[in-house]
Amino acid sequence: MIDLRRLEALVAVHRTGSVSAAAVQLHYGQPTISHHLRRLEAETGSVLLQRVGRGVRLTPEGERLALRGEEILGMLARAEDELAATTSLQAGRVRLAAFPSGAATLVPAALALLAGRHPGIDLDLVEAEPPEAHELLRAGTVDLALTFTYPGQPEPEQITSVPVFDDRLFLVTRTADAPAADQPVDLATLSDDAWITGCERCRRELLALCDDAGFTPAIAFASDDYVAVQSLVAAGMGVTVLPGLALRAHQHPDVVRRPLAAQRRIQLSSYGAPPRPAAVDAVAAALTEVAEPLRG
Repeated sequence: MIDLRRLEALVAVHRTGSVSAAAVQLHYGQPTISHHLRRLEAETGSVLLQRVGRGVRLTPEGERLALRGEEILGMLARAEDELAATTSLQAGRVRLAAFPSGAATLVPAALALLAGRHPGIDLDLVEAEPPEAHELLRAGTVDLALTFTYPGQPEPEQITSVPVFDDRLFLVTRTADAPAADQPVDLATLSDDAWITGCERCRRELLALCDDAGFTPAIAFASDDYVAVQSLVAAGMGVTVLPGLALRAHQHPDVVRRPLAAQRRIQLSSYGAPPRPAAVDAVAAALTEVAEPLRG
């Protein structure tokens, strides 16, 4: 059986890039880290590190073990947090990841709700798009993540997600270029326009929508900042598709939105299967409750 202290030393070298930096991170002496790494190689019968000059680098076997070690240590940290969590909800710390428009809309309302119901719960917020949020869950860096997915996109392995509501998508154009309000949206009429896109998942959905309309969009700009995207549209630099939450968080006065027959699913994601600590469930319940008016 692999000693967790030795596995922790390997993960620290992987994260920091050197034995000396790993020693600082773990508050050990450098000889102690080197000893743990030698013992780990002896226990596994594998060469995990290569000496390069005065430094080291992980072999492919070392890389694989370090990545799996991050998951193991993350699960162990979560188990410790679960044991420490109180069922009375008098105290607890929950680490939440949320994508930007969710962090700007649902999270503040949920925090206000929690402050009245469970004032002992402390919430740490990390802003992260879904792919990064999933990695944070696997590593045990966060306990819960507010994420989104589009139709046809697979769920990552070992991630459990519960739907919250469906967030409609909107075509966003400059006010001066907007069609009549009662005119149906036909993306094909914008095939010659420049397009602005957001995160990688949103870009894939935009390409799929345009493909369904019979054309490939000319992507002029890309930005994860939905405020910047709308400013580009308002300046006449192109058109875009944005979800309702982004427009609820901020809508530029010089753009108009028109609903599309497409949507993304907002969901709460966690690592593994329930049960979860009571404090995590309380945060999930608050986020679900504040999203209730947006359903349908």
